[in-house]
Amino acid sequence: MWKTIKPILNLGAIMVAAVAFAGCQGNLITSAASSPLDTVELDKHNVLLDTLPDDTVDNGKGYLTNRWRDPVQMPNDTLNPISKDSLARFMRMERRRVRDSVRQELDKLPKHIYFTFDDGPLIGSSAIDSIARAKNIKISAFLVGRHAHMSRRLQRDLQRYKDNRLIDCYNHSYTHGGNRFETFYSNPVGAYEDFDKNEVDLGLTHKIARLPGRNIWIYDDIRRIDLKSGASTADMLYTNGYKVYGWDVEWRIYAASGRPVQSVQEIYTRLRNYMANKSSMEPNNVVLLMHDDMFQTKKGQHLLTSLIDTIQATTDFKFEFMRDYPFRY
Repeated sequence: MWKTIKPILNLGAIMVAAVAFAGCQGNLITSAASSPLDTVELDKHNVLLDTLPDDTVDNGKGYLTNRWRDPVQMPNDTLNPISKDSLARFMRMERRRVRDSVRQELDKLPKHIYFTFDDGPLIGSSAIDSIARAKNIKISAFLVGRHAHMSRRLQRDLQRYKDNRLIDCYNHSYTHGGNRFETFYSNPVGAYEDFDKNEVDLGLTHKIARLPGRNIWIYDDIRRIDLKSGASTADMLYTNGYKVYGWDVEWRIYAASGRPVQSVQEIYTRLRNYMANKSSMEPNNVVLLMHDDMFQTKKGQHLLTSLIDTIQATTDFKFEFMRDYPFRY
């Protein structure tokens, strides 16, 4: 056993960490390339993991976020060859050690939650507006232009959104793809023009979009595609200055009734778990997707209020706008 472990320990002193880069297919996350750390820098950074100075986490460069994502890599040591199984075991142990250290540091830092509502303005929009004011929390609304023209009431609800300093309005397309998403995205140019029309029609000022029926993320150094049929449209939006955001947790609804599928406790637990496990798209940032029509009834409004109260009473999560996403440490 010692003969097997000794070469591994010898290699530990010359370990390097580098970002792994994958193709932009399926659920893979792709980051822009950066130079690997050299041996001296790695040793210094490993020491800092347990006692990070203030300027390391406050400079906005996302040191901890990068360490969380970066896989552990080791050079091939021809002088002390070891089996692939032994190397794999060591890499798993080292990866776990690094992640545990980073998680401990992230747990000490602010945590950010994003309440996002799709498909408005709809019947539940006025209640969402009132709840945001009553609870003094930031809300992000991804709007569909066609809905705003269905009635004078919805036009007034749209204006209430715009007049509320606690609500940001973003782009969710003009037609919502007619709820025929494969057809909608089969013509990427037409789909992009639908978003462009929505921006002009609603007078949207933020270049932030969410694709109907797709959980796609393209922003900064991240590109994650859930279904390929929406990728070209998302790329066109990004090329034209948009940031495209998906979601981490969805509070699903029954289409026929608009009633929530999950209980408040279930959604709350999922949000807590995502934050604690750092399993969201960005550690210490969790995006919750909801739909406006879920809150058209008094019961739905009570559930939303209950979720907000539970979060405010039991966590230190900060409610944020999607325009400020992500906070990296």
